[in-house]
Amino acid sequence: MPAKTRLSTEERQQEIVHAVLLLATANSPDAITTQAIAQHIGLTQGAVFRHFPSREAIWLAVIDWLEQNLGDAIATALDTACNPVEGLQRLFNAHVAFIAAHPSAPRLVFNEMQKPADNPVKQRVRGLLDRYRQRVTALLAQAKTLALVDPALDETAAATLFIGTIQGLVMQSLLAGDPRGLPAAAERLLPLYLRGIGARPS
Repeated sequence: MPAKTRLSTEERQQEIVHAVLLLATANSPDAITTQAIAQHIGLTQGAVFRHFPSREAIWLAVIDWLEQNLGDAIATALDTACNPVEGLQRLFNAHVAFIAAHPSAPRLVFNEMQKPADNPVKQRVRGLLDRYRQRVTALLAQAKTLALVDPALDETAAATLFIGTIQGLVMQSLLAGDPRGLPAAAERLLPLYLRGIGARPS
């Protein structure tokens, strides 16, 4: 049997993070043990703990990976937006595409947020969601300043509706067990949202 390829600590940490993302597509996040992660990537449990001091540290790294990669996808989408309304459209579509490509992402986020007790992972998730909300709210405020949406728009409420629309799509895909229909469903819902805030699809 060939020896396991020797990877750097950073490479092995990324491998462990990706293993969690894959395992979470078919398992409850709370049911994913470090032993299961080790078996998935062909390591011993002790080897996993040489790269992360605890299971919590692994989960923190997973949330950081989600924020970094979703953030990169959104930044790329916004980079070519001509105005804030188009930015909202591109952000919406980039977020949906990210979830379709990484269906375990919302499962991991929802799992942490529904826990009654506070913990470092839940705090990290809350920070991710707060920063995302601020980004959406800022785009809506810019659109309002430029008279691209209803002048009486409550941008805080509109941001909540924006996020809730995506969350509703995600919940439907989780219940159906198939994220492939997300982009088509998003394409139908986004124009409704834009009309609701007094904008028009560009």
